[in-house]
Amino acid sequence: MEQKSFTAYQLAVTGLMTALICILGPMTLTIPVSPIPISLANLAICLSVLILGMKFGTLSCLLYLLIGLIGLPVFSGFSGGVGKLAGPTGGYLVGYIFLALIGGYFADKFPGTGIRERVMQAAGLLLGAVVLDAFGTIWLAYMAHMGFGEALWAGVIPFIPGDLAKIFLAAAVGPAVRKRLLRQNLLAKE
Repeated sequence: MEQKSFTAYQLAVTGLMTALICILGPMTLTIPVSPIPISLANLAICLSVLILGMKFGTLSCLLYLLIGLIGLPVFSGFSGGVGKLAGPTGGYLVGYIFLALIGGYFADKFPGTGIRERVMQAAGLLLGAVVLDAFGTIWLAYMAHMGFGEALWAGVIPFIPGDLAKIFLAAAVGPAVRKRLLRQNLLAKE
């Protein structure tokens, strides 16, 4: 029976993916139709789960949230701290966990670089994004005293084209990177 263990390479790549999320997370673009900025954190999380799989991709997401929770400026607009997580947009941050878990599950269930596998990986990321957006919208509506529809228009609808582009970019790049890392024995085979 083969025993699964964490390799130093696996932990290093997980740390690198956490760093990528921390680097891309604060980079935002404000749009006039929403109080919520466009963030690249979800792109980095999508890449992380497609490269690392569910377990380590979710771990990199949790580490990112923990780093932001302790106050380092890794959230949108170079912010951090408990106030950001507890604020109106905190639901989207917590929703990243759902994106990582669901997207990572599909990445593990449909590994590979073929068209079918990439379509299923993209479908998993899309489903994870829907759950993220639902959770974030409910949170935003409650915290900002908005109706659900108003929160949906503020926090989701303007971002759909960009989120779809990020998902397809991640599905195009992530599996190929994973394949190369596996070939070089830099990731443990699940």
